[in-house]
Amino acid sequence: MARTRRPLIAGNWKMNGLKADGMALAKAVADGVKQAGWTDREVLICPPATLVMAIADAARGTGVLVGGQDCHAKASGAHTGETSAEMLRDAGASHVIVGHSERRTDCGETDATIRAKAEAAWRAGLTPIVCIGETLVEREAGRTMAVLETQLKGSVPTGATAATLVVAYEPVWAIGTGKTPTTPEVAAAHAHIRRVLGGLLAEANGVRLLYGGSVKGANAAELLAAGDVDGALVGGASLKADEFLAIAKAA
Repeated sequence: MARTRRPLIAGNWKMNGLKADGMALAKAVADGVKQAGWTDREVLICPPATLVMAIADAARGTGVLVGGQDCHAKASGAHTGETSAEMLRDAGASHVIVGHSERRTDCGETDATIRAKAEAAWRAGLTPIVCIGETLVEREAGRTMAVLETQLKGSVPTGATAATLVVAYEPVWAIGTGKTPTTPEVAAAHAHIRRVLGGLLAEANGVRLLYGGSVKGANAAELLAAGDVDGALVGGASLKADEFLAIAKAA
């Protein structure tokens, strides 16, 4: 891991967490981060939209950042059930996940849609975490690198910088399955992503690349030590404070 890139450990709670348990989980994470006193890494939690404001208020001053799991491309308007990037920012968020495979699959989001959402994040002053990743069928067909390149070129807006973009590589077949690529496979994918970014923006070497897909305390150190891995986007393990903190410690 390059020393010039500050590791980022991000927790995606997905559709989990009512107020009582969500606040308790956030407090446990914040207490752990505050106790550790880390200044060489960043810890981010992305709760459901219903909890962003409450958790952002509670986490203020603890060193824990708060983000959204998605945003709409428009700032406001007749988009029932949607949340704008401006609303997330107003609620206290600093980041937003865009293009997660569950959004791509469940909601039919395209690279163009994700690119528009990343641009919306910039408009609101948020840092987008752009997610990319191949399915098992694509991997078995030997198309992993081509899929990653296509998704990057279609999803990353023009004008991205190291300060305004985070990319998360999440092989779809590894999310929530307990399966993970080998460390060399992760390193190869991240090296490829870095090369592709090099053709898209001047500050490609400074962009943080996160790995996601069944990351847990037991495998975090090995995965985070892979080349060009600058942190993790954590799913299920982020719902347990001790597991999530163990991953953050491994960074």
